[in-house]
Formats: sequence, C-alpha cells, structure tokens
Amino acid sequence: MDPYLASLIERLGDEDPIAVLQATPARLSELAERLGPEGWDAEVSPGGWSFAETLAHLADVELAMGFRLRQAVAGEPTVQAFDQDAWARRYRRLDASLALEMLRAARAWNLALFATFDLDDWLRDVVHPERGPESVDAVVRYLAAHDLRHLDRLVALLG
Repeated sequence: MDPYLASLIERLGDEDPIAVLQATPARLSELAERLGPEGWDAEVSPGGWSFAETLAHLADVELAMGFRLRQAVAGEPTVQAFDQDAWARRYRRLDASLALEMLRAARAWNLALFATFDLDDWLRDVVHPERGPESVDAVVRYLAAHDLRHLDRLVALLG
C-alpha cells in the first residue's frame, strides 16, 4: 500500500469513517469560529497552507472524491487523479467561507449517496492511475482519514 495512504488508515484506526465524515463540517465550523476571521490566514504549519487554504483544499477533495466514487459505482474502471498543488494556487484569491459552505453541501450529498451503496458497491474496485486498484470502501476510509489528518493540524493551530 502507498505509504501516505497507509498512514491515513493508521490515523483512522477503529473510528467509523461515516461518523467522521458526518462530524467534520461541524468541527470545521467550530474551529473557524474559534479562530475568528483574523485567524483564517494563519499558517497551519510553517510554510504550509493557512486555515483558509486548508478549507479550500478540503472542499476540493470533497468534490474530487465524490466524483471518483460516482465513477466507481457507475462501473467506470479508472478514476481521475488531480494535482492538489496546482489546484491550490488560486486558494489565496478565493473566499474560504464559500469553501466551507460548499464542503457542507457536498459532504451531505456524498453521505446521502453512500447510504444508497449495497455490498457490491462498497467492494467494487476502481483503478487510480497512480496507486492502482482501490475499493470504494477504501476510498471512503481515505477520505475520512484525510479529514482527521487536517483536523488534527487545525486543532494544533489553536494551541
């Protein structure tokens, strides 16, 4: 398994991925409120993305993963990769509050989709062009673990 994905799965541990995905928008809203508008530009780590840029990244990942999962359950054999750094180049020029709104809406829509999955859907494999075959279940677990990884960093920002 890809080392990055293995570290994500380790971070998820025994947590229910659906519960994590359901909780993330509210946790982000709480963090946004605690930081206040002046804190949104604070870098999460030295030289890293700000809180606002992280929100934009999470919104973009939600879009991308939702699309991939729809491709998978539609029977498309290969999903599309994306360059997160190329997508991030515009984040500083965007209103991050819109990213948070979009994440809330897209996450709710994706969770509604996941609720329709049967066992065959969860076990369906799709090929990622860089990582190879991945099951729908694994992709959902990666998404939840990705949330946790960024939430950990954002919580640390608050000290």
